[in-house]
Amino acid sequence: MAGNLHNHWMRKALTEARKGWGRTSPNPLVGAVVVKNNRIVGRGHHRWPGDHHAEPQALNDAGEQAQGASLYVNLEPCCTFGRRPPCTTAIAESGIEHLVVGITDPNPRHSGRGIQWLREHGISVTTGVEQQKCRVLNEAFLCWITKGRPFVLLKMAMTLDGKIATADGQSKWITGDKSRRKVQRLRQWSDAVMVGAETVRLDDPSLTVRSPKKWPRQPAKLVWTRSGDIPSDSRIFASPENLPRFVSTDNNTEWRELLQNLGNQQITALLIEGGGKLAAAAFNAGIVDKTAFFMAPKILGGEHTRPAVAGADPASLAEAYKLERMDAQRSGEDLLITGYPSAYVHRTH
Repeated sequence: MAGNLHNHWMRKALTEARKGWGRTSPNPLVGAVVVKNNRIVGRGHHRWPGDHHAEPQALNDAGEQAQGASLYVNLEPCCTFGRRPPCTTAIAESGIEHLVVGITDPNPRHSGRGIQWLREHGISVTTGVEQQKCRVLNEAFLCWITKGRPFVLLKMAMTLDGKIATADGQSKWITGDKSRRKVQRLRQWSDAVMVGAETVRLDDPSLTVRSPKKWPRQPAKLVWTRSGDIPSDSRIFASPENLPRFVSTDNNTEWRELLQNLGNQQITALLIEGGGKLAAAAFNAGIVDKTAFFMAPKILGGEHTRPAVAGADPASLAEAYKLERMDAQRSGEDLLITGYPSAYVHRTH
């Protein structure tokens, strides 16, 4: 029964963490709840870099009721000084008796140290509660802090037969309103958005978060192009404070150098939005960490209509890009299928 209760309250902490969605990078999404007598007496979440962490916010919200209570947090509390004092000190001084943690700190230099310190100071600690949900929420941060590069999510909108546009490039709109709203949420999450030059020329996207209006943190714009031939009146040039960067990657080494450079710029989450040639290049380089394919209940057909993933023809089914940990959910009238590439085959033909 205790395990079920731990899961219940950890999910409440995750709900708090999601309140910071799209605003905390390069910091993680962290939420905390203080529970006493089987009810929440304090809540908190990290709102933006430099702001108070979730744990002291929840403890301050609980006040004296933190004495003898349990604290639930989706990520191991920090134990070192940064822009804020260590959360472990605030927890120890609050009178909390029991700490429940989703996942440990992913940084090898810190991992487990906060938990150990709290146990040494008389606080019981339970770890590994709702681990998978906690990892998925912060998968971009986990990738960046351990690998030094952004987490790469490939998003495509297509028909049931895998088409993203007509032969002459018409693609508005394949998917419905709810799917497009979800794409806006992905842009909120991302630190940078990448599209191919042909997508810019045909669709003229803004590559900005349009909903909600006046979103405070716009992603960087990356255009994958060798020529740099982009019309000067394209909407990607509309914001002088956030002009697009042109990038060109011809091989795996150049892709990985690009990702490393983006990671050095504190870009933790890269959203690739197409088109088909860019999707194929990203798959072939083995850089895609996750896919999100929105599939509309339409069949376009046609030999020359544009596929979601273009590139070289595979020689056999053995060259298919394989996915694992698949999930499918309704998105209005569409279907959203997500997955994680499990194996790559470099196509040279």
